[in-house]
Amino acid sequence: MTSAVDTDLQAGFDATIAAGDRIEPRDWMPEGYRRTLVRQIAQHAHSEIIGMQPEGNWITRAPSLRRKAILLAKVQDEAGHGLYLYSACETLGVSREDLTRQLIAGAQKYSSIFNYPALSYADVGTIGWLVDGAAICNQVPLCRTSYGPYGRSMIRICKEESFHQRQGFELLATMMRGTDEQRAMVQESVDRFWKPALMMFGPPDSQSSNTEQSMAWGIKRHTNDELRERFIEMTAPQAAALGVTLPDNDLDWDEFWTVVKGGGPCSAQRIAHRKRAYDDGAWVREAAMAFAQSEVDGLAQRVSRDQEADR
Repeated sequence: MTSAVDTDLQAGFDATIAAGDRIEPRDWMPEGYRRTLVRQIAQHAHSEIIGMQPEGNWITRAPSLRRKAILLAKVQDEAGHGLYLYSACETLGVSREDLTRQLIAGAQKYSSIFNYPALSYADVGTIGWLVDGAAICNQVPLCRTSYGPYGRSMIRICKEESFHQRQGFELLATMMRGTDEQRAMVQESVDRFWKPALMMFGPPDSQSSNTEQSMAWGIKRHTNDELRERFIEMTAPQAAALGVTLPDNDLDWDEFWTVVKGGGPCSAQRIAHRKRAYDDGAWVREAAMAFAQSEVDGLAQRVSRDQEADR
């Protein structure tokens, strides 16, 4: 039975959402709202961390010191994005360690795009142009999402993603001014990544079970199909400027669901790599916790001595 207090709290929450204001961590929120945020923010955080893998694999093979430095900086940015988002998720009462364990166990997901391989160096540019471009299209509206910590983290993330998108476009433009082989490499890369990039926005609205409620709560601002169409309209003139041809937009949603369920070309590899990194970092976490505990213990001893001296 719903109490008068619960009714008042729900009314206050609804009024905040209706006014377009933000919910903060100490505010009351429905459990469904909290669960939805945990799922979405965690998936976003996992995507940033897993997304370091396909491009990180090309750092040592980039063709110049300048290109290595650019790619290294980008991969470092993605790590930072993951940390911002994990921190936002922790304000909802979940630990970063628990989120990582759920990812490794398959209980949480990350963006389907990162289950595809980066087969050529042109893919570094294509990922920057198309994948980060799709991310920008999806994430800019999230700067106005109804949950404060999530929206504020998105402001810096979107600025950096915009820079990554321009870097990717510049790399492809440079290659398109090169040899016939380089131009063919760019087109082949775009052919492989175009449809997976379109599927980054999630299933069509007719197959999405979360969009309607997320929009009612102000977590999302646009449907999956709206964002997908916006991205296509944004990207078409850029493709013309590059001199590449975009494939058709006929998407295979059976492939999408297969990838989401762990059947992508690199799904097992991505999780195995993440698990190995997590296991290899255990000693660092243990050392950090031991140091933190020693600091707490030392502080407690100093306080105790000071209290004894005051008596």
